[in-house]
Amino acid sequence: MSATTNSLVEKKNVRRFALPGSLAAVAVLGSAMAFHGMSGVHAGAVTASALDDQSVSSLSALDQDMERLAARVTPAVVNVAVTSRGGTDDDDDNDGEAQQQIDPSQIPPQLRQFFGLGGGGGRGQGRMMPQQQPLRHGVGSGVIISSDGYIITNNHVVEGATQIKVTLHDRRVLNGKVLGTDKLTDIAVIKVDAHDLPAISWGDSGKLQPGQTVLAFGSPFGVLQFSVTRGIVSAVNRPAPFSSDSRTPGGLIQTDAAVNPGNSGGPLVNAHGELVGINQMIATNSGSFAGASFAIPSSTAKAIADQIIKTGAVHHGYLGIAMNDVTPENAQFFNLTDALGAIVSQVTPGSPAANAGMKNGDVITSVNGKPVENGSALQVDVAQMTPGTKINLGISRSGQHQSLNVTLGEYNKDKEVASNDGDGGGKQGNSGKLGLAMSDLTPDVRQQMNIPANVNGAAVAQVRPGSPAEDAGLQPGDVIMEVNRKPTASADQVASNIKASPNGKNLLLLVWSNGGASYRVVTPNAG
Repeated sequence: MSATTNSLVEKKNVRRFALPGSLAAVAVLGSAMAFHGMSGVHAGAVTASALDDQSVSSLSALDQDMERLAARVTPAVVNVAVTSRGGTDDDDDNDGEAQQQIDPSQIPPQLRQFFGLGGGGGRGQGRMMPQQQPLRHGVGSGVIISSDGYIITNNHVVEGATQIKVTLHDRRVLNGKVLGTDKLTDIAVIKVDAHDLPAISWGDSGKLQPGQTVLAFGSPFGVLQFSVTRGIVSAVNRPAPFSSDSRTPGGLIQTDAAVNPGNSGGPLVNAHGELVGINQMIATNSGSFAGASFAIPSSTAKAIADQIIKTGAVHHGYLGIAMNDVTPENAQFFNLTDALGAIVSQVTPGSPAANAGMKNGDVITSVNGKPVENGSALQVDVAQMTPGTKINLGISRSGQHQSLNVTLGEYNKDKEVASNDGDGGGKQGNSGKLGLAMSDLTPDVRQQMNIPANVNGAAVAQVRPGSPAEDAGLQPGDVIMEVNRKPTASADQVASNIKASPNGKNLLLLVWSNGGASYRVVTPNAG
């Protein structure tokens, strides 16, 4: 995970927080008040008159509403304590066991036979003995979505779990079983053996608007169980922040409701007490809440949970494209009058999109008649559909509106549902002012830079620091495949196409990078 993000699972270590800054502020404030008192300032200048009941009635009414809301939701919130074995995902090559070298001199003679060393006292070479990886303990949150014991949480809360303990609001502790998980959306469902549990009602995350009040529930830091915080919706339809995997569906809810490690999997509710999101991550430089938290929308969470409860597995629709958002900067290159839709920047050979005749540069404007706002929204829609679903895509191709009928395939780890590579709107250069050196794609260059045989164009060999190319995110190993919608087959052709562009006009590059292609709008330097 990025250094600026933090998933909300809290390791079971007690964390103590000293607050010297806060204490100092109180001391300074106290001194200032004492100073004003000694200076003869009349008490009436700093002391307001008492507030009557009528003047605080609106605030009291709001407090009472929030109290009733919290009391309604909290019984459905649970604490999820997880025991797992092993390290991080990077330890997969160890097959669950860590190898440790045994020093024969440290083994008593009577035990040497168990290590294949015989009973003698010589210093033979000990063999590699398997040692089980240590147990790890983590704490997250969850919410009851069915009175017969179904609980929704995050996949990263329960991933690798060997034991799950679920603490209910009435302090009962029950054994939990992972019914199913979905790593792509980070959703999991746990089942406990209980009935007549208080369950939360689903809300419609599609109706959320920035500024609306929301409440977040959970167990911050793993020890402050059944906490509630209040905030507003800061934004909706956010792409997965800081994700390095373009296949991750977006559509996330951003809020300023305070959540911290340990809140993962807890509910985000609206003013009606309905479940509109599952708290997932925070953006932070410190590891604690810094004003921006993100939740998986209920529209996604419910669709995944329903699949898991019904079948125990999740099947995502697969389109087989990479794409960019339409922006005001790149719309002109595709003969578009507004900045809505998703630009297809790469079509996977043999994919459902390819079989339907989709091409690079197509702009997807609708799905089954529903307008497509951006690539993130399209990702969410496609990921929630089941394989085999037949859909109609409205597209704009060279300014002409067409429709394509596509039968969705099934997503797996080697395929992309529909990857969104961003808006491609960096500042870049023109003609010889891009600040990069290019190379033809010779066999040696392809091998050295690990460029597939089906990628054509010119390889970026060097990028000048501080140049427009660097500002655009270009780096050695990238391949410029098109300039202003014109395919390129060599470094000379790239340079020629760039030079042919009118001076001062933006450029559009199709760039292959890290296994995917995306469009980049280039803003040239003056001169």
